[in-house]
Amino acid sequence: MSYFLFLSVFCSSYSMHSIKSKNTKYIQEFMQQNSNEKIERRKKMTIVFIRAVILYMLLIFSVRFMGKHQIGELQPSELAITILISNIATLPVEDTSLPLLTGIIPILTLASFDVIMSWLGIKSKRLRNITCGKPVVIINNGRIDQKKMKEIRFTVDDLTEALHSQNIFDISEVQFAVVETTGTVSVYQKYEYRNVTNGDMKLKSKSIDPPEIVIDEGVIVNDALERLNLSEDKLRSILEKERLKVKDI
Repeated sequence: MSYFLFLSVFCSSYSMHSIKSKNTKYIQEFMQQNSNEKIERRKKMTIVFIRAVILYMLLIFSVRFMGKHQIGELQPSELAITILISNIATLPVEDTSLPLLTGIIPILTLASFDVIMSWLGIKSKRLRNITCGKPVVIINNGRIDQKKMKEIRFTVDDLTEALHSQNIFDISEVQFAVVETTGTVSVYQKYEYRNVTNGDMKLKSKSIDPPEIVIDEGVIVNDALERLNLSEDKLRSILEKERLKVKDI
């Protein structure tokens, strides 16, 4: 009887030890798996961050490469290029399985293509008209050209809104109005409705250039000095008279 009792206790103890060992093993495996997942997430976030920084710098370079006009109001061809570049740039960031070159190569290709098309547009007016369009006169001597308005799908509401933005509320005051290739409306008022200028009043005065920033955040702006025909030594002597230093401005 005591033998069987010992055997039962031994089996029970062995079983509990075995279960405990398995549980410990499962816990260790779970913790290891969880740790690996955290490391993988950190790696992925690091990759996304690095790719985003690289593509951001590439986009800045591409916009500068395509020219300052790209930053202002866009031509139709420029708008298409900008939308394509912005969409392509998001692909390698969203999907880290894609090589980074799948974003870099198309962006550089589109930027180069835009520069080439701009250069060809300068050489060929016909190509420029195809890619960018041409200005359309919609008001002539205070009269709206309804035919031209329909051709460019420009409504009267669009026209009046554009005129209101330029403080014109009566179409009869307009001598000439043109819808530019960027979609903006340029207005030339009749003589009697234009603002009085110094020339109209025959006032004569010497024209002077606007003020220049010669020191920006403690750094001397050499381009401004050249425009003002001012030497750096002269600038420093002026500052000494005022008891100032370049780094203090």
